[in-house]
Amino acid sequence: MGIRAQQKEKTRRSLINAAFNQLSAERSFSSLSLREVAREAGIAPTSFYRHFKDMDELGLTLVDEGGLLLRQLMRQARQRIAEEGSVIRTSVETFMEFIESSPNVFRLLLRERSGTSPAFRAAVAREIQHFVAELTEYLVAKSGSHHEDAFIQAEALVTLVFSSGADALDLDAQARAEHAERLIMQLRMIAKGAYWYRKERERNTLAHKPK
Repeated sequence: MGIRAQQKEKTRRSLINAAFNQLSAERSFSSLSLREVAREAGIAPTSFYRHFKDMDELGLTLVDEGGLLLRQLMRQARQRIAEEGSVIRTSVETFMEFIESSPNVFRLLLRERSGTSPAFRAAVAREIQHFVAELTEYLVAKSGSHHEDAFIQAEALVTLVFSSGADALDLDAQARAEHAERLIMQLRMIAKGAYWYRKERERNTLAHKPK
């Protein structure tokens, strides 16, 4: 990559970071202006258009980056699981660390999931489906579940985790830790139910198998 391309990528990254930095519990992406983002990034407003067509394109990029960041962290969690053992606890701890370290990223995903922009809603829905798909494949590989069963379980887990994350955003450290423990219990109940459902399916298959 040449020097000019490196500088362009650096400026583009500055715009992305500037937009994320201005998000908060009180400010959504729709309330940000192009001038504010450009000023925060240290560039002239007219230079914005060298990197993004408009604010909507920047917003969609933020959604993509936020989803990718969280997926990368959860992949790292699965690597930690191989060493530490507890699938659910390690995953929940990683997720809560993400909320604590990158609250604005998660707020963006939550808000745009049910926001007014169809393009943004579709982008967040795609990110959530990426989570579900990756978790489905993990469950199939680890438990031997049928793909359809694993998909249903993964969808339930991801839905619960996202909802729980929304509740955890504004909690203090102690309340968040207690919240995480409840989430771990809830996820274990779902996992236990999926386990017994799988066993029941296997018993029924054997019972109807021709002798």
